[in-house]
Parts: sequence; structure tokens; C-alpha cells
Amino acid sequence: MKLLVIVLNNTQKFEDLLLELTNNGIRGGTIIDTSGMAGSLASVYNELPLFGTLKNILNENKPINKTLFMVLPEEKLAIAMDCVRKVVPNLEDENTGIMFTLPVDQVEGFPK
Repeated sequence: MKLLVIVLNNTQKFEDLLLELTNNGIRGGTIIDTSGMAGSLASVYNELPLFGTLKNILNENKPINKTLFMVLPEEKLAIAMDCVRKVVPNLEDENTGIMFTLPVDQVEGFPK
């Protein structure tokens, strides 16, 4: 089992990603509204011109990112990652998002 973590900055693409995953038989996950360090620093250090500008650009009043956590069996991991690459082919571009996996040693409550 693996934990697939996907963080997308473009929330419009996130809905497309959920549809793509569902269409490929990938279901189940947890979604969290998140924000990056730049947005947090902007709210803390808004007296500095650079961070004040970032605050205005990022509009700290709404979530900047969507984060999806999915525990997947090995055989579905590649399918899920391909779905991400299809919807967000430019993931390597700055401020687009990130996708990574972590090993999951034990799981309870996972459908068999």
C-alpha cells in the first residue's frame, strides 16, 4: 500500500482531477483546503513590502491549494499518478503543485 499525496494550486484543475480519477476506477480519499508558505508568510510579515504584495496577490481569504490524500494498493498507484499527469501535465512548473508517495505499513478500515 502507498499513500499518494497530491497538492494542486489550481483548484479548477482539481475538480477535473477528481473526475479523471473516478472515471479510472480510483475512489476514496481525503481532501483538505491548504495554503503554501508564501501565503502564510505574507499574513505574518505584511509590514514588509514583498510579503505585503504576496498577500494581495494570493488573496489569503480563500484556500490557495487543494490537497488529496489517497491510500492505494500498488496496482492502482500508477493509474492514479497517470490521471494526475493527464489533468496537470505541467506539474513541474513553479507554483503548480506536487505529487508524492509514502509507504503505508499498516491500514485499518480500508475496504478489502
